[in-house]
Amino acid sequence: MKKELHPKGWNGIKTNDSWAIFKIMGEFVNGYEKLSRIGPCVSIFGSARTQPHDKYYQLAQDIATHIVEAGYGVITGGGPGIMEAGNKGAHLAGGTSVGLNIDLPFEQHDNPYIDSDKSLDFDYFFVRKVMFVKYSQGFVVMPGGFGTLDELFEAITLIQTKKIEKFPIILVGTEFWGGVMDWIKDTLLEKFSTVSATDLDLIHLVDTETEVIDILDGFYKQYELSPNF
Repeated sequence: MKKELHPKGWNGIKTNDSWAIFKIMGEFVNGYEKLSRIGPCVSIFGSARTQPHDKYYQLAQDIATHIVEAGYGVITGGGPGIMEAGNKGAHLAGGTSVGLNIDLPFEQHDNPYIDSDKSLDFDYFFVRKVMFVKYSQGFVVMPGGFGTLDELFEAITLIQTKKIEKFPIILVGTEFWGGVMDWIKDTLLEKFSTVSATDLDLIHLVDTETEVIDILDGFYKQYELSPNF
């Protein structure tokens, strides 16, 4: 006999799922209100585990400094590692330094280089990712783990499906990202044809801060600086 689900929930227990909508709405409203005032920014992503002595920490800091000098602010996930390096570079250069913090059981704590009025806390990853995509004029993606990959491929998917406006996605570190790009081209594009060549047009693979700025400036000579949807 087919088991019927109780209308109150999986186990007949009344849930508060619908009330969570208001908490989600609150995160969206707070995020939109604060980030709509920050001006053009570039997001820097990467591992929370990267230590200050690592070359990619220093490179992320240098990239953030150059981004500020080019007239943009910097947005990060607000935590340690590459996120801290991005905020530090922006802060020391006197630019806008935004941190979108997430409550996690490990790794995440806000870093001290975020502007005090631009530090936001989120409980929901999906709300936080909307803020990254909406208010970033570009993604600079340093070496990272599953979270970094998640943010990278979601942005590519949204651009591919025309759900958001185009913006440059810059992968920093050939030694780290080269194999990923080879796999995308050799396997997804050429062997199985699950993506098209045009899907890869906005993905750039670089190794220096100068290349990052050249790509951002070159792109925005053609397009306006504005929210992405």
